[in-house]
Amino acid sequence: MPVFDALYHSNITHISMSHEQGAAHAADAYGIVSGKPGVAMATSGPGATNLVTGIADASMDSDPIIALTGQVTSDMVGNDAFQETDTIGITAPITKGNYFATDADTVGEDVSEAFGLAQEGRQGPTVVDLPKDVTQGDTDAEPVEPRAPATHDVPTAEADQETVDAAAEAIANANKPVILSGGGVVKGDASEEIRSFAIEHGIPVVTTMPGLGSFPEDHDLSLGMGGMHGTGTANMALTHADLLLGVGTRFDDRLTGDVKTFAPGAEIIHVDIDPAEISKNIRADYPLAGDAATVMQQIDAATTESPDAADWREQTDEWKRQYPMEYDAPEDRPVKPQFVVEALDEATPDDTIVATGVGQHQMWAAQYWTYREPRTWVSSNGLGTMGYGVPAAIGAKVAAPDTEVVAFEGDGSFLMTGQEISVAVREELDITVAILNNEYVGMIRQWQDAFYEERRYQSEWSWTPDFAKLAEAYGAQGLTAMSYEEVPEAIEAALEYDGPSVIDFHIDPEEDVYPMVPSGGANDQFALEEDHL
Repeated sequence: MPVFDALYHSNITHISMSHEQGAAHAADAYGIVSGKPGVAMATSGPGATNLVTGIADASMDSDPIIALTGQVTSDMVGNDAFQETDTIGITAPITKGNYFATDADTVGEDVSEAFGLAQEGRQGPTVVDLPKDVTQGDTDAEPVEPRAPATHDVPTAEADQETVDAAAEAIANANKPVILSGGGVVKGDASEEIRSFAIEHGIPVVTTMPGLGSFPEDHDLSLGMGGMHGTGTANMALTHADLLLGVGTRFDDRLTGDVKTFAPGAEIIHVDIDPAEISKNIRADYPLAGDAATVMQQIDAATTESPDAADWREQTDEWKRQYPMEYDAPEDRPVKPQFVVEALDEATPDDTIVATGVGQHQMWAAQYWTYREPRTWVSSNGLGTMGYGVPAAIGAKVAAPDTEVVAFEGDGSFLMTGQEISVAVREELDITVAILNNEYVGMIRQWQDAFYEERRYQSEWSWTPDFAKLAEAYGAQGLTAMSYEEVPEAIEAALEYDGPSVIDFHIDPEEDVYPMVPSGGANDQFALEEDHL
């Protein structure tokens, strides 16, 4: 209550979400889109614990958020007081740092430190736990400005020049080079460096899922997303490359598949702000710890010759023809989800921000939307949190009020946090929520079909609500599209509406996500349909 009273007297914009998890996801998305930390607040006890999923999500994706949590009075800590939880202990493994405020005179310094730490080096969440007696205390201390990111305890911006020179020579001598552009390129504002270097030297580019938008997918050198549900072209290129320049990527399991078969013939150049990530999953021949943009500038300056990769580009073009991202859409079948994604992409500006929940719809949004700019993909990439999409769309819209924001959700994912649409109504946020409704927990059903002899258990909904009516009950515009003809009509109505809209797209319930690399499989052993698994 004292913090709320202080906000009442401030010029800070505070948006009250329906649930603390939604607050954490909205703050996360705000940070992704704006490049500045979002702040999530919660009361003590269950309020603080409800933030934990969102904090863990931000930690996995290296997103900067500040969580301010209430706490019982200092003298009651450890006594199992009403709404007491060990917030510091709970969040320690999933934050860059957390602070237990002990004095009203120094609480400003705690918050300042939390801001600085969240942004420096590899970004991530921080927590400030605020006992009631501290927030109710009096102080004569001057307000403290949020600390700027410091350089202590983080690698220098520049990488070791000798290693840079060796890496540049390896690039020039390569015949089958690939750039792997990860989420760190987006967070490090290095997209322009990646784009200019790739174009100057004619090197094809694969993006990770967090790296979507770091290189324009409508460029000839783009091979699309790599990994479990990446394009066939990207995964073939990763497998057959003789040099891989990985920038801002963790080389996580969803990208690499079986690490023993990942890029088996490639020399690996690994650029990352966090030295602990280099050679953690994939051994780097040229480890370059440093800021992505700065190190790419170093590599660019040192690379005086382009690789002889004309034949390689012809090969990647052939793979594009061999493995196109296509789908069948017979008129006698329900609407294909890929069609919905493409239709929304075509109807919106190139800089539209896409937020997603987690499930099949996340993968279709990653595969069939053309990402051209950084900070336009907002999703739970590492933790895989269902229900992320709607609150994330709210945070994204607050960060970029003049930019179109579309949230893709599944029916199951929407039911987890869909109540946050009421916040969009209250705050008059013009967002479009596209529910790809197949009346299944689709990814579970797909795996049960593929790997458990079609034994579908607890993956089929016996009933789902009328999402259009539910949206209207919250005060939003509710729309339903059940045929190909109704899809563009619903999209047009949503985009013309001044306020939040929810479109319930009834899609083919049996549609699966392909290509697919089976868990732990080799990237070039992807399946284009279930029969090939």
